[in-house]
Amino acid sequence: MTATTADAPPPALRSPRRRGVELALLTVAVLISVLGYLQVGLAQHGAVPGGAARYGAGLGVLALLAHLAVRFRAPCADPLLLPIAVLLNGLGLVLIYRLDLETPDDRAAPTQLVWSAVGVGLFTWVVTLLRDHRVLQRYAYVCVAAALGLLVMPIFFPAINGAKVWILVAGLSFQPGEFAKILLAVFFAAYLATNRHALAYTGRRLWKLQFPTGRVLGPIAAIWLASLGVLVLERDLGTSLLFFGLFVILLYVATGRAGWIAVGLLLAAVGALVVGRLEPHVHERVETWLHPFAGIEAGQGPGQLAQSLFAFASGGMLGAGLGRGDSVLIGFAAKSDFILATAGEELGLCGLSAIVLLYALLVARGYRAGVAIRDDFGRLLAVGLASIVAMQVFVIAGGVTGLIPLTGMPMPFLAQGGSSVVTNWIIVALLIALSDSARRPPPAGEERP
Repeated sequence: MTATTADAPPPALRSPRRRGVELALLTVAVLISVLGYLQVGLAQHGAVPGGAARYGAGLGVLALLAHLAVRFRAPCADPLLLPIAVLLNGLGLVLIYRLDLETPDDRAAPTQLVWSAVGVGLFTWVVTLLRDHRVLQRYAYVCVAAALGLLVMPIFFPAINGAKVWILVAGLSFQPGEFAKILLAVFFAAYLATNRHALAYTGRRLWKLQFPTGRVLGPIAAIWLASLGVLVLERDLGTSLLFFGLFVILLYVATGRAGWIAVGLLLAAVGALVVGRLEPHVHERVETWLHPFAGIEAGQGPGQLAQSLFAFASGGMLGAGLGRGDSVLIGFAAKSDFILATAGEELGLCGLSAIVLLYALLVARGYRAGVAIRDDFGRLLAVGLASIVAMQVFVIAGGVTGLIPLTGMPMPFLAQGGSSVVTNWIIVALLIALSDSARRPPPAGEERP
């Protein structure tokens, strides 16, 4: 009996499924969003808004469809990623609806809800069809060709607010750079995963940094510089900063050489100094950042950044309450670039901190999937996608609070913008697929790292 017990194979590892937890969190996320919608109506009109039932039902159906896709196609995925995305998307719809009440001639919430439905549809499609993320590695060069094509397209369209980042077709507009960042993340991850050892251990050593040979670093550096050149030509400095940061982060993760971070920071500082002095559009934003109250002192009234700072100050610790702020005074960008100012004024420091923590948790779970996954491509892709979200949040939050000069980028899920919300749903879908692969028990005979 003892020998039989000793020779028995160990019990199989159970898949760490948490779909019940995910469904409970999704219910909470939808309820919070619906309560926010009701609060806006009560604050503005003293009555429950007429579309509350349709809004709650629509958001609930979208959340349920996304949950079913994850439950049946990615059962081992992280249970926090989807609820965080639904909650942020729901809060964004509430904030946009709140601002719509102040601008009845420019209603954006219904359109944003439609784009959210498109985003959830693409999320479901990606989760359903992408059974193995390593398939994407085969299409690395197709992805980079498509990304460069998307980046070039806005050159042939007129500039909007000083930047050529939009494509206008039949009255509809979308921002191709939003989709290009996912394609470039796939290419960077695939190329660096294939050439990781050559990048880390070959080439010349200068000071404490190992510089790889031009044959290895040249192709990816050329594509990166080409994408940056197109973005600078289009005056889309926010996206160019995002691509630069993505390249440096993935290069550091692939090689393990901390010196790349120092080189990246040095190049970013030099580039910002040169562009800030030579490009009039960027120079104006730098001057606004350095002197946000110059318009008031000159008797011209507060600018957008000054109004944003006033909104944050007015919110205090607990906020004025949903529907009771004046952030609409910011102007045309209140629903897009400066929507975080509305959250800061009406939810206060506590509510704003909760939103930032949601973003931090989303990024952390993406990094966690990258650490646990068993292949280099998946690890780099997870880190790259999570870093895209992290950099966007930092750049926008830093810009509207006066920490850094403002750049035209949408806040993930919160801000008005169909391209942005669709792209971020695709990012969450890819992170879901990667986390499912990372949390799934390894095949027999293979140990988890």
